[in-house]
Order: sequence, then structure tokens, then C-alpha cells
Amino acid sequence: MKYSLRQLEVFLAVAHYDNITRAAESLAMSQSAASSALRDLEEQFDIRLFDRVGKRLQINELGRLVRPRVEALIAQARSLEQELNQHQTPGSLKLGATLTIGNYLAVELMASYMSEHPGRRVTLEVANTSAIVEKISNFELDIGLIEGEANHPNLIFTPWLEDELVVFCSPRHPLATKKQLSDQDLQNAGWILREQGSGTRQAFDWAMRGLLPRLNVLLELQHTEAIKRSVRAGLGISCLSRIALQESFQNGSLVELGIPGRNMHRQFYLVLHKQKYQSAGIRHWLSMCAKLEQNWH
Repeated sequence: MKYSLRQLEVFLAVAHYDNITRAAESLAMSQSAASSALRDLEEQFDIRLFDRVGKRLQINELGRLVRPRVEALIAQARSLEQELNQHQTPGSLKLGATLTIGNYLAVELMASYMSEHPGRRVTLEVANTSAIVEKISNFELDIGLIEGEANHPNLIFTPWLEDELVVFCSPRHPLATKKQLSDQDLQNAGWILREQGSGTRQAFDWAMRGLLPRLNVLLELQHTEAIKRSVRAGLGISCLSRIALQESFQNGSLVELGIPGRNMHRQFYLVLHKQKYQSAGIRHWLSMCAKLEQNWH
């Protein structure tokens, strides 16, 4: 493009004031800068938009012809600038979260975000860790909140909250009366676990290393509530986040089982694409996550 918006602004100002000095003052420019901008505009197209009458610049026929179109173009540019400036305030977001985070943490954060910014939508896609990572890498989601560890050359994984996995059973299960389970108890039990590819399953497999090949896995389910219902029905024992079990422990419908000598802690992560522009909405969401982290446990 051979002209700039600044050159057009100078043209309009000079057309209004018929004087380069006053035009420059109205645009907070020096007289020499304004003169240079107008001269460059005319020379680029080998035209004259003003007749020089002493110290006055009087718009000529060509100037009067293009002036309405220049005014319309500048008005559109200013409107666009206002729209772009509005994005300094948080807008709508597309989130992805793994099951535990999506069901027990993300919804409250979403409610707070939309309460603080009425009219802004926040959509949430719940899937396992590998699926969320893939969608973030393809720019299908703005932010990911995941339970499992992952690695991708184009993504940033920021440690967020610390979580704890808990082994549990029905109050009627034979193991419910034992305060601590031995490795033999773990091998003899029937397990109902999250599916492969989920963050919970990844953390469980790591915690049970050395014992994992000898565990009796009866079912692999994708949904936390389905696992809890199966355990309540006495089908086996399981392992989920303490976040997902607090209410069940409080009302006595499920019982926590002690597993000595095994690290049941894990890390939640925030995931962003390295090339993703961090809009005001993304920055605000990250600040909300940081506040939750400060108050965690």
C-alpha cells in the first residue's frame, strides 16, 4: 500500500484548516512532520491535492473528489481501532479440561469468570489428557487444564495444583475394615479403573509400579461417577482423586483405604500453545487459576 492512515489524517486536517501549522497542531505533530507526510502522499501518486496560495493550502478539485472517501476510510479505521481496544477486556474462552478438573474445579471457575464479565461465554470440553493436549496443539482450545503429565514441543505445561489419589471401596466390601492394605491385598482385589490415556490412570500406574502387572483389572471406565457407582455396588475397588470422593467419604457411601509406602500424589497442569496469543481473557483466566492455587488446601 502506497499510503498510510497518518498521511490521510494529515490530508483531512489540512483540508479542514487550510493551514499546515494548525493541521499539525490538531494532530499533535510538528509542522515539518505534517508537511513531509502530505508531500509524500502527493509524490507517491504524482498528484496535487491542494493549491498553494501564499501560506494557505486550498483544497483543489481532486482533493475535493477524494475527500469523502478518505473520511469514510478514516472513520472505518477508527471504528476498527475501538473494536481492537475492546479486546483489552476479557472475552469469550474455549477451555479443555480432564474429567476430574472439569467436573469438580473448572465449573466454579467458569461461573466466576462469567459473573465478573457478563455476556462473555466460556465453553468447556471435557476429555482425557491426550485428547486435550491434541486439541491445544491444533489451536482448537485456548487453555487446557489436565491431570496427567504430557510432552509436546509446541506446548507449555505449567504446574498448577497438587492432587492426591485415594484408593476406596464400598462400606460392605471385605477390605473396608482394614486400615491399611498390603501388596497382597492389592493383588487379590478386583479393580475398576479409569481408561488408558487419562491422567488419573497414568498417575495410578506410576504409583503401582512394580505391582501393576499383577493387579486384577475388571473394568476400565471413562467416567468418574460410573466408577463410583460400580464400587458402591460392590463390584471392586478403585482409585480416584480425593476431590472427586470428598462428598462420598463424608456421607459414608464410600470408604478410604490406606496404601502405605506408595506415592499417591500428582500434579495438575495448565497447558497453552507456545504461539497462542494471550488475550485479556486468557490472562484473566490464568490469574484466577493462580488465586485458586494460593488458596489450595
